[in-house]
Amino acid sequence: MNIIDTKNWSVRINKMPSLQGPSLTVTGTVIVGNSATEAVLVMPPMQDKSMGLRLELKLEQSGAGTTAITEKSVTYSVAGYDDTTHVTIFSEGKELIRIDDIEIVY
Repeated sequence: MNIIDTKNWSVRINKMPSLQGPSLTVTGTVIVGNSATEAVLVMPPMQDKSMGLRLELKLEQSGAGTTAITEKSVTYSVAGYDDTTHVTIFSEGKELIRIDDIEIVY
């Protein structure tokens, strides 16, 4: 299970008034080589001390699938983190992308 490529990454901080407070959402597309492979973003317990957020992209096999180039959407949402200046996504210890362009919705 390997990541072939990734694309269409975006980060949005929602600061609109709500009972839940502000939230941060990361979305993207992961291109994999098997239709049964699912992409998941998780927050590792160890974060750096900057105002950035570190996420880990993991692949999970969900049964037998077809060996074919397949695009999988991935989303990660978390409450808070409204002061985040960037998001860095890692896979297997290597940095895939750093997203500095964050959309803020008021």
